[in-house]
Order: sequence, then C-alpha cells, then structure tokens
Amino acid sequence: MDSRLREKLATVCEESERLAAAMATQEVAADPEAYRKHAKALSDLSDLVRAFQRYEMDEKRLVEAEDVLHTETDPDMIALAEEERDQLRPSLPILEQELRLLLVPKDPNDDKNTIVEIRAGTGGEEAGLFVSDLFRMYGRFSEVKGWKVQVLNSNPTELGGYKEMCFQITGDHVYSQMKWEGGVHRVQRVPATEAQGRIHTSAVTVAVLPEAEEVDIEINPNDLQIDVFRSSGPGGQSVNTTDSAVRVTHKPTGMVVTCQDEKSQHKNKAQAIRVLRARLLDLKIQEEAQARTNDRRSQVGSGDRSERIRTYNFPQNRLTDHRINLTLYSLDKIMEGEMQSVCDALIAADRAARLEEA
Repeated sequence: MDSRLREKLATVCEESERLAAAMATQEVAADPEAYRKHAKALSDLSDLVRAFQRYEMDEKRLVEAEDVLHTETDPDMIALAEEERDQLRPSLPILEQELRLLLVPKDPNDDKNTIVEIRAGTGGEEAGLFVSDLFRMYGRFSEVKGWKVQVLNSNPTELGGYKEMCFQITGDHVYSQMKWEGGVHRVQRVPATEAQGRIHTSAVTVAVLPEAEEVDIEINPNDLQIDVFRSSGPGGQSVNTTDSAVRVTHKPTGMVVTCQDEKSQHKNKAQAIRVLRARLLDLKIQEEAQARTNDRRSQVGSGDRSERIRTYNFPQNRLTDHRINLTLYSLDKIMEGEMQSVCDALIAADRAARLEEA
C-alpha cells in the first residue's frame, strides 16, 4: 500500500475516534440533532475503519509469517508459515482495492426514500400499458426488498394502462438501488392492441427523485399557486364529487404537480408539495452536476425511442441496458421484480468508473 493511501485511511480512523469521543460528551448527548448527525457520520465511516483494521492485521500476520520463514528451522513451523503467507499475499491486494472503493465519496442521497415518476412516451396505448408493467415490476422489487410503495398520483387510460404514474418508495437505501432506473425505457413486443401479431416499439420515461426534507429544500409559500378541482378518471367521469384534487404551480420554475388519488384535499396538497420538493432537489442536483462536468444528462427526455437507456424485448425474453452493455435473457423474471442482478451490475460499473476518476 502506498503512503498516500495509508495516510488517508489513518485520517479516517482518527475522525472516527473523534466522532465517537464527541458522542460521549454531555454537549452532544444532550442535543438530539447533533447526536444524530454524529451517529450518522460515524456509521458512514464504520465499514472503512473495519476494513482498514483488517488490512493492518493481515499485513502484520504476513510480516510475522515471513519472519518465521527467515529464522525458523522447524519443518512444521515453516509449513504453517508458508500456508499463512500463501493465503495472505493474494488477499491483501483485494482488501486494498476494497479500501480504495470505500474511500470513493458516497452519493449523499443514497439513504433517502424515493419518488418515481413514469410517463408514457411514444407508442400510444401500448406505452401506457408498459407504464403499468413497470409500476408492477417496481412494486414486486419493493416487496422483495421490504420497501413500502404509496401511489401519489396516477392518470389511467381506457385500456388499463397509465399516461402517468407517480409513487413513493420508502425503506432502507431505496435511492441507492432505484436511481439507475432514471431514463427512457424502450419496449419491443406484440401489444394487446395489435390484431395482426406485429411487434411494436414503444417508449416510456422514468424519473427517479430522492425525497427531499425541508432542510434540503425550503419552499416559500408565496412562490406557490394552488388550485383545486374535482378529480377524474378515464373518459372524464367523476371519481368523487368534491374539489379534492390539487394542482400546485411553483412560480419561479414553472413546475406543475397534480395529485388527485386521495379523497382528502389536504392529503393531496401535502403529497403534491412532497413531489415538488423532490423535483426541486433533483433540479439542484442536476445543476451541481452540470457545474462540475458541463455535460448534464437529464433523466427524462422527450420519450422518443432513440433516447433509450434500456430495451425490453419480449419475443426474445431479453433485457439490454445500453449504458453498460448488459444483456440478460431473463426478462420474464425481471418483470416479476427480480431486478437485483441489473442493479448490482450498474452499481459495480459506477464504482469502477468513480474509482478510476478518483
């Protein structure tokens, strides 16, 4: 291990000790917010500290084994030392690589809950049906992960699909897994609306937004225009007879959020503001990324099939993620929520890219 890496790791260990000592003081222990921040920071460093301690322990064992080989004459002791040396020599570089990965800064939003917005793009009714399919896929995946899904707003079509579906996922590390879903998803299949059995290509857009707390994004009530109206479903029929649906317009940005799935106007308003806050946080994240790279790529494009991140080919049972050239012939299982292999591949590719950049 080079000296620069060792110095960085030693600094992290010192910071961990400092945080632990601070949490034991009366000043921090008496302040719930300060204690929470210290506990979160200490938790974020724990994996790195444990890995470095393990590295140093194995490094010491390797030195001791090599000392035995240079000084010992007992055949049994030499055999044991050789066995230990042969185990530790290949494992130390692997541990060092793990340490380098752990040093790469984490996305501060990874632990947040997530708001997902799916919208039909090109393809008409078939695109709307695929919005429904993706919503079902994410719901099944959430069940596997032990997450909770709550619909915030939906705009159904006549054939059982959706022009738009907005929902929240709450649970552990939701954004760290779901953020890879943002972009244009292309589907190739024979739609239910096709009488002659021809394969159609449609597209839907998915936006994945980390849920924002009030401390993340402060919204001035004077910047909001709030309108109420009666919610409606396919064909315009009345869903309820009270003005419970809410449309919130953020005047500075022109963002418009509509929520109508709850019967309570107050609940719809709260949900709309929750979505608005998440969109504003996402806008802030995108602007910061643009400032760093001058190469901003928005998650949501026009819905045109050429702007794809992923293709779902049903006749071939094939899923292709074009960002990392991943192809899996298990689309049927993935659509049932078995998405972890896709997430893991994207996470691994991101870590490799960030490590190279660092």
